[in-house]
Amino acid sequence: MRHADRRRGRVVAAGLALLAAMATSFAQDATYATRWAAMSPAAQAAWQQRRLAWDALPHEEQADRRARYAAWRALDEVQRARLRAAASEIAALPPEHQAALRTQFRVLDGMQRQGWRLGPDLGADWPRLQPLFAYVPPGERDALLSLLRRMDAEQRDDLAALAQRLPPQDRAAFRRELLAVPEGQRRTWLRQRRDR
Repeated sequence: MRHADRRRGRVVAAGLALLAAMATSFAQDATYATRWAAMSPAAQAAWQQRRLAWDALPHEEQADRRARYAAWRALDEVQRARLRAAASEIAALPPEHQAALRTQFRVLDGMQRQGWRLGPDLGADWPRLQPLFAYVPPGERDALLSLLRRMDAEQRDDLAALAQRLPPQDRAAFRRELLAVPEGQRRTWLRQRRDR
């Protein structure tokens, strides 16, 4: 009898989850339908062309663009402004110089290219920090990224020096310790660890 009750409970929970998902989907569809109706015919045609172009992209390219967009949204406004300024500077360069810069970026190791998605400061430090942060469980990523963004250049330099010395089997424990150190004590803690 208890087994049947548990099974019935799971079926009811699954049904409720499905209904909630359907309600969310319907609400999104209604929102999209309202937006679509508010568009001019020219805007609708332009949107359709963008949609067809998106659908024609390989799945890897779509995933890469989604990742770049998510990375952009994760940056604060100061970093976005710095990147906009850099983009304007690059756009003002002669086309052959722009092409050379794009080629330089394309030939970087994939780890380095992804590191630049973290913004100008972390991107520059990423090759040295990567050994410590490349293989982080998903549940720890946001907290560690937030911590890295709050660190100044000196703290990141100390952390990078430590990252080069830590054996792989000690990295997870080190990251947990790092997260546990109070913000006001982190500089001293990093310096003491580096000086050992």
